[in-house]
Amino acid sequence: MPNIDAYIPAGALSPDAERALIATVTDIVLRHEGADPTNPLVRSIAWLALHRPEMYVAGEPATDAPRYRFHTAAPEGQFNDERRRAMVAEITEAVLDAEAGAYPRDPQRVWVFTPDIPEGTWGAGGQVVRLADILTFAVGDAELGRKLAEKALSRSRNANV
Repeated sequence: MPNIDAYIPAGALSPDAERALIATVTDIVLRHEGADPTNPLVRSIAWLALHRPEMYVAGEPATDAPRYRFHTAAPEGQFNDERRRAMVAEITEAVLDAEAGAYPRDPQRVWVFTPDIPEGTWGAGGQVVRLADILTFAVGDAELGRKLAEKALSRSRNANV
């Protein structure tokens, strides 16, 4: 259940390239969250909000080339260092590919943030949703969802010790 905020300046990409990039970023994040990006049920809870920022560098408008930011938040336990590194690299490459050579291919213009949302602080449907709830929804089995959540949270918390 990723929650993605994509900051793409207006006009930075063609409409078709932007739509394709949004779909690609969604797939990348789902895959690195450990979900199947082809599963319609999983995709139904993968949200991306598109923001149209005016970007500044050193206090001046960034007019030489667009800058992009992606916040790819997921419930605690879904990302690890390896997944984060791969996700950042893949999103960066996808953005630069979407530009289709319109600007210098500079990965420094793409920032990707991958925060965990602490267990018990994700809200949806008017209630707090825990990782076990999300995984139960995705796999359709409460016991399996609970076991997967326990494993993911344990792995995540032990990695930070």
